[in-house]
Amino acid sequence: MSTFVYLASQSPRRRQLLEQLGVSYVLLLPEPDEDAEALELALPNEPPVKYVQRVTQLKLDAALARRTRRSLPAAPVLCSDTTVALGRAIFGKPVDACDAVCMLQGLAGQTHTVLTAVAVGSGRKRLADVSRSRVTFAAMSAAQIKDYVASGEPFGKAGAYGVQGRAAGYISKISGSYSGIMGLPLFETAQLLRSFGFKV
Repeated sequence: MSTFVYLASQSPRRRQLLEQLGVSYVLLLPEPDEDAEALELALPNEPPVKYVQRVTQLKLDAALARRTRRSLPAAPVLCSDTTVALGRAIFGKPVDACDAVCMLQGLAGQTHTVLTAVAVGSGRKRLADVSRSRVTFAAMSAAQIKDYVASGEPFGKAGAYGVQGRAAGYISKISGSYSGIMGLPLFETAQLLRSFGFKV
């Protein structure tokens, strides 16, 4: 049984959440010539849950191949992907400030779904799960949205917000997994890791 897991994610929040579970990890990040962002492109009319599951499996494929190329010791690889869905519309990471403003205008005063898929693979064994949560935003004025975007917090986050940051001041209701909304659902992750022999 492995004593650690490879974490194929650049997200500091996922590292923090794995540490919360008491799981030792080694980062397995993309190489400079890997186009990691291309994996996150949505297909036409793709349902959000299918999208997040597919992207997570693509990330796992890439990470397992990366481990093999680097001749690293065998250990399970963990990947995750989070998307924000307003109906069938997928809100990924904003490309710029204008994109972030548009996303937040769409989410303000509405209830949306946060989907986080997590997958663990080692050898031929692969297991995956999806966390579904609902988040309700209060109404936000144009000035409030502008100030929030100017803080820089929306960038690098699905839906242009971080539940653990300043955006919490606009979130009136959450139903589901707080850690899933952050980017790594701890209940589902713990269950998957137990299937690989981890005591979490």
